[in-house]
Amino acid sequence: MLPIHKPLKDKKALQRLRPRLAGPKPLLRSRTLFAGLAFCITIWYLTGGFDFDIGGQSSLESVRLEKYMNSGPLSHPYTFVKSSVDWAKVTPRYPPETPFTPIPTPPKKAPFPRIQHQFPPESPEAQQRRDERRRAVRDLTVKSWSAYRKYAWKQDALRPLSESGVDQFSGWAATLVDSLDTLWIMGMRDEFDEAVAAVAEIDFGKSSTPHVNIFETNIRYLGGLLAAYDLSKRQVLLKKAVELGDLIYAGFDTKHRLPVDNIILSAVKSGGGLQSEYQVVSASPGTLSLELARLSQLTGDPKYYSAISRLMSLFHSGQNQTALPGLFPMWVSMATPDVTTGSTFTLAGCVDSLYEYFPKMHFLLSGAEPAYLSLTKGFLTAAKKWLLFRPLLPKNEDVLVAGNRNVDAQSGKPLPIDPETEHLACFIGGTFALAGRMLGSDEDVRVGARLARGCAFAYRSFPTGIMPERLNMAVCREGAAEGPGCGGPWNETRWEEETRRRHEHKPHLPKGFTTAKDPRYILRPEAIESVFYMWRITGEKEWEDSAWDMFKAVERGTRAEKGAASVVDVTVRPEDVEREDYMEVSLNQLNTHKKIKKIY
Repeated sequence: MLPIHKPLKDKKALQRLRPRLAGPKPLLRSRTLFAGLAFCITIWYLTGGFDFDIGGQSSLESVRLEKYMNSGPLSHPYTFVKSSVDWAKVTPRYPPETPFTPIPTPPKKAPFPRIQHQFPPESPEAQQRRDERRRAVRDLTVKSWSAYRKYAWKQDALRPLSESGVDQFSGWAATLVDSLDTLWIMGMRDEFDEAVAAVAEIDFGKSSTPHVNIFETNIRYLGGLLAAYDLSKRQVLLKKAVELGDLIYAGFDTKHRLPVDNIILSAVKSGGGLQSEYQVVSASPGTLSLELARLSQLTGDPKYYSAISRLMSLFHSGQNQTALPGLFPMWVSMATPDVTTGSTFTLAGCVDSLYEYFPKMHFLLSGAEPAYLSLTKGFLTAAKKWLLFRPLLPKNEDVLVAGNRNVDAQSGKPLPIDPETEHLACFIGGTFALAGRMLGSDEDVRVGARLARGCAFAYRSFPTGIMPERLNMAVCREGAAEGPGCGGPWNETRWEEETRRRHEHKPHLPKGFTTAKDPRYILRPEAIESVFYMWRITGEKEWEDSAWDMFKAVERGTRAEKGAASVVDVTVRPEDVEREDYMEVSLNQLNTHKKIKKIY
């Protein structure tokens, strides 16, 4: 994901692939994490349902939900409106090589073990508690969507305090498109039908800005359309996905057939070609694969997959040529092209969704493209060695945190780990656990659990119950090795030394945290997503309880009369919380609700 220091926007990604049952099938969802391909449908098999009066006998709740959402007349009929530009008909300056790389043929036998936990029947008391929690999540989602519908309809995001809308991502209704699958999962049939009707009228030939960011366009819009199509099978969504996919594909019209970071629409229309940037964050080109591969699967057109196949081959061939083999630097060049030169490595903003997509692509393609297995194993091994650490904590809690690592430019030797982490990095716990279960590695599932616990620990440590956007901790031990803690009881002297090293340290911070460099909360879903993964993969109750604690804290901290607002400083007392008229995008709140809802 791309990091946010000011109201820009992060990610990710992704979109998020869902923990699946025994093997892959073509019904895969896409959301950047929220548009993560292949995520929603199987999640619903064990999610629990609603009290829909749809007639007939009781059946599996996911089946009942699908029947309710996909059967019967539409409450909001629509007419498909073609975009003003057909991007597929623009003659490229740099034609792609043909024949296109075909979509790999999946093996006859699914190569993956069962990923989801086999949940036993629950007691009446447990079911009642789950139903109450699920209803609370849905009620808050309805409130948030209603505010968007009233004050920012067809705009990219809601400004909840000023009760207005804003266009941040080309003006194509980012919140509306990227929340389609949320509305479907929540059983909000009328709202979903109305939103689909609005999507049918979006003009992807025009933009509120002269250029469109390929990363944001892919994860928010294309991911949102594909996710909703996989769930609902509304053909208008696939038609719009093709229109947009053709625009993203036009972003590959460069000398090396590698994507630009920003697509200049006028240049594409003229057929003059585009110039790849000499420096972009790794997540920008690296977070295109899931959606474009899925689009090829759904349409049978191999051009989208062929484009990302060339791109990801560059990453695959360079993975072991970097300063930290297995990992990629924060910045890469699509103009040179070069994905190996660089001395800064992280799992957080700028690189995060690049790694997130490796195991999900392996899953989406049913293991038929070996490169993604290699990329996955390589990054997991290197991340455990170079980018994870156990923090120094008062009660010696066995948690892991993702940090950063720099390499000395002259000697080429890795420097000590930088114990700064971000909320964006909280995706990594779920990714480790999903990849570990997929590849049969219990060790990586445990690493994922310790990482998810690290972010859950950060949430409950602060007075608001919410983790800051960016913070520092002190290092107890580098790496992900299991074993004893820091060799003794809490060392107050060492703790004080660590705080003196950080000029951003403030006396009111809880012990264990040396800074809260960016104390905001901008409605990010990464932490709750990893908690969701752990719940689905392990079935352990701690994750269900952690999710509920997070939900209550976020609901309380971001509460606004119209929707939810960002928190200026989560390190202060709840009664002193200030909110700002900014949500990154409204959909981040809805995606957080979606993750919690799927736990219950």
